Amino acid sequence: MTQTEQSEWRTRKRLIDPKLQAAGWRVVKYDPAHPFGKGSPVAIEEFPTDNGPADYALCVDGQLLGVVEAKKVTLGPQNALTQAERYARGVTASPFNFDGFRVPFLYATNGEVLWHHDVRHPQSRSRRIAHFHTPDAMREQLDRDGDAAGDRLARTPNDHPKLRPYQTAANAAIERALADRKRHMLMAMATGTGKTFTLVNEIYRLMKAGVARRVLFLVDRRALAAQAVREFASFEAESGRKFTDIYEVYSQRFHREDLEGESFDPNVLPASYLTAPRPGLAFVYVSTIQRMTINLFGRAAVFGGTEEDEEPEADRLDIPIHAFDLVIADECHRGYTSAEVAIWRETLDHFDAVKIGLTATPAFHTTSYFKEVVFRYGYEQAVRDGFLVDYDAVAIASDVRMHGVFLGEGAQVGVVNTETGTEQLDVLEAEREYDATEIEARVTSPDSNRKVLEEIRTYALAHEQQYGRFPKILIFGVHDLPHISHADQLVDIARDVFGQGDSFVQKITGRVDRPLQRIREFRNRKLPAVVVTVDMLSTGVDIPDLEFIILLRPVKSRILFEQILGRGTRRGEHLPDKAKFTVFDCFAGTLLAYFRKVTGITAETPAPPARTIPEIIEEIWQNRDREYNTRCLVKRLHRIAKSMSGEARDLFAKYIPNGDLAAYAAELPQRLAKDFAGTMGVLRDPDFQTLLESYPRSRQPFLVAYETQDVVTSTPLVRGPDGTEYKPEDYLAAFARFVQEHTTEIAAIRILLNRPRDWSPEVLTDLRKRLLDAPRRFTVPNLQRAHELTYQKALVDIISMVKHAARQDEPLFTAEERVQRAFMRVTAGRTFTAEQQEWLDRIRVHLVENLSIDHDDFEHVPVFARAGGWGKANRTFENRLPDLLRGINEAIAA
Repeated sequence: MTQTEQSEWRTRKRLIDPKLQAAGWRVVKYDPAHPFGKGSPVAIEEFPTDNGPADYALCVDGQLLGVVEAKKVTLGPQNALTQAERYARGVTASPFNFDGFRVPFLYATNGEVLWHHDVRHPQSRSRRIAHFHTPDAMREQLDRDGDAAGDRLARTPNDHPKLRPYQTAANAAIERALADRKRHMLMAMATGTGKTFTLVNEIYRLMKAGVARRVLFLVDRRALAAQAVREFASFEAESGRKFTDIYEVYSQRFHREDLEGESFDPNVLPASYLTAPRPGLAFVYVSTIQRMTINLFGRAAVFGGTEEDEEPEADRLDIPIHAFDLVIADECHRGYTSAEVAIWRETLDHFDAVKIGLTATPAFHTTSYFKEVVFRYGYEQAVRDGFLVDYDAVAIASDVRMHGVFLGEGAQVGVVNTETGTEQLDVLEAEREYDATEIEARVTSPDSNRKVLEEIRTYALAHEQQYGRFPKILIFGVHDLPHISHADQLVDIARDVFGQGDSFVQKITGRVDRPLQRIREFRNRKLPAVVVTVDMLSTGVDIPDLEFIILLRPVKSRILFEQILGRGTRRGEHLPDKAKFTVFDCFAGTLLAYFRKVTGITAETPAPPARTIPEIIEEIWQNRDREYNTRCLVKRLHRIAKSMSGEARDLFAKYIPNGDLAAYAAELPQRLAKDFAGTMGVLRDPDFQTLLESYPRSRQPFLVAYETQDVVTSTPLVRGPDGTEYKPEDYLAAFARFVQEHTTEIAAIRILLNRPRDWSPEVLTDLRKRLLDAPRRFTVPNLQRAHELTYQKALVDIISMVKHAARQDEPLFTAEERVQRAFMRVTAGRTFTAEQQEWLDRIRVHLVENLSIDHDDFEHVPVFARAGGWGKANRTFENRLPDLLRGINEAIAA
């Protein structure tokens, strides 16, 4: 046996045989008396073929269903599939023939990495899988007729009456991708456009056609799981039949109070559905990814950082890779650290299934996994189509939040013990300065928080006066940490500022009792009207009647920022007149300005660290990328040095000179170069590594700057159609420059300024188009808002805007005022019959909406056509209607 053969043999015995056995295959030697094995199922070693012996032949009930090619660990197995193909063509005693392949399922592995190819269809693609298929999985794959299921799906019209056009298009895109044999795909739809509803419809279609039978619907919060189950339960799949009347829908266990008032009774999934999937079963399982991670890899694998519990009743289960045919990953943009992304991918990778990611905010780490965005429906398009509402923006400028806090000598402050919550007053003996990044982390200014909320109250009361209702307000605070909680401080101050009692202002974070119930109350009830949160309401949770979003948290992630804004984009549920919402950027508009520049698929990457310090030390010891890992370790040691207490220095003194970790870190590269073994002896000491992980931290005081007085102002912004926010005066200045620079080029502007007699509907249409085509994309609503904010004049008409932009002394009129002024000019000194006056009243109403009129309007506008159209009107005015209209148009434009 050659050295290579010995290496491959050791790989098989040490790594591959155990994996086959774990999947339910009994590994046996080839026996000519029983060429397809005695008993079933078996993995037969050195199975002879006309093209040489296959490393393993997987046989079930006397049928050869799979060939496995084994390679030594140092070789990549993907290319070895071609060798498995050669053996599959060399099997003569087989009833199968798939274009020359006499075995349907091929595998190649080095014991660590496993590749699989289903060769029954010429367009099928090889893929990496986590484990070998079980014999039951192989039987099920063999019996399933994917082509017939695909044909049934293609022949079934997608005509659900509640589907919107873009939702139908999304389903069609998924089905095209499936027909092309794609197994990873991403669907990007703006928050509020009904991603879940769209996928529930598609899941029903796939299950009915037999393309998918067992479906896993993954979310990352119990609130979203409850919301998804409700969507399945309420979906009318067929006339008079809900989805749950046709197919089983299961979930994890919810608290009864979480579901109070819900119209469904959730069913908890039997564990056997996961551990022993049966071909005849068709069901949907809605689960958090945290729970599924525990089921697959145990509790130690689940990542933290969410505001929810980590599924206390979940256990590790032996779940085969074919447990699901289809996995939907809702809000799949999640994973803000490398560790989260790693376990997120590992959980998805476990299942050999079609995977569809749903997100409003595609990022590189999602597109790299799901391969292709098969459908995209963005926020701006949804606003243009009328399915979502746009937002106004207000920049709130706070000196404290933009420049930090300066505390002079003698300033009286509160010093909070972050471990116990006790506070004592102190007088500073020397000045201290905190920059903006340290606000709410090391110091807080109650006056700043109060003045920001007072500014919000001004806008809320104005909204109440205009619309007759107080707006639902969602405030995003910095944190909800024990004893120094910014969220708690905001709740306390807001109750004072709004003066409506405790029930009017509430906190909803993972630290409150029954958070899902609190979310439901915020959505469905009048109170609370104001909610303070940190992360829990940043994504996925549906609050359609939300009208104010307050950003008091310096968001750094574009994904998180867009998800936060998505809380307000839905049309109102109890508020049919909700036409917009308002975003308050409490960092002087800098958040809006920053994220305006970052669109599309973001380049932001999940944040490190993913590795522990002992893992880095081991990499150095193994001499793997030594320079890089040394630099990483030096950075980690410096971070520890900055945060450790005096007690920690005493403990470190046992291992390093004087316990001075900062000096030791600085000298580490030289120490390794001079005495590698001795230095590594210290670094690899288990007690030293334990100390590096659990050293006593210094207790940083948290100050309450009672005497700091903030200056807070606000500026409403104009949001252009391109998503850019402008100060109103800047928007109008840009508009004035555009008008003045294009006076000779744009006929409509020349007519308004110099030849009003040529004014007509065609000229007005051209003017609006030319303004929208401008670099700033000027629209009438945005120009009206800018004029209202600048001149306190609401609903200024487009003619006034252009004239005033060209000549500042021109007055600003509303359309109604302009029409009234024109009619006074045209009708002065003239008398009209009653019938003529009726026509004039119709013309007046039309002009208020359209600011011009011509012959065609009398034939096509219903109010004129129903009264007899142009012929009747012209006779009424004794055939002088053309002259009258020319006079009216000229007066309108004058």
